Amino acid sequence: MNIPYGPILVVEDIPNIRELLSVTLRFKGYPVITAENGEEALTIIGENRPALIITDILMPKMDGYAFVQNLRTDPNTHDIPIIFLSATYTTPEDKIFGLSLGAARFIEKPIDTEDFLLTVAELLADGPATVPQPLEEKKFYLGYHDRLETKLRHKNIQITRIERLLKTLPQEQIPAFQELLTQANRDRNEIRAELEQTQAFIDKFSKSANT
Repeated sequence: MNIPYGPILVVEDIPNIRELLSVTLRFKGYPVITAENGEEALTIIGENRPALIITDILMPKMDGYAFVQNLRTDPNTHDIPIIFLSATYTTPEDKIFGLSLGAARFIEKPIDTEDFLLTVAELLADGPATVPQPLEEKKFYLGYHDRLETKLRHKNIQITRIERLLKTLPQEQIPAFQELLTQANRDRNEIRAELEQTQAFIDKFSKSANT
């Protein structure tokens, strides 16, 4: 199989999903490298430029939105094709924001394997992407903050529903929903951490504008 240059980089913090994506791609003959978050991915890209990046959005340390904004503002990486995968950021507004950052595709989890592989093959066949100009930094953080606030509201509602449900479930069903609650709380903590960071940048821009 002919790869334009470099391997496919899979950026995903959940080990079993990262492994599933890697195995699926390798089974079709693609060379694959992986990272657990955007911060690690940037280090890897500095050493081994990928032909295509497939990235989750909700991740610790540096999530997918911030990761892609970093790529698009760097002349050395601005044209790498990118696929967003997400089970959390799935509203039309989430997708519009993701595509405005220069992602070529936005795919919801769980993935349809055939469509996923077709999308990968199409993007590799097209070669380096023609992407829009990167978002101005302030506009990026304002849009990013809006997406995070919306997602936090949704996550709080989800957690409340799970907690209420756990009080009524048969004993044999509780472990599965307890695991779901644990993941939801982990997601909420990551969203809150990102919100704090984006708010700090927004405050910095506001302070600069007033001086």
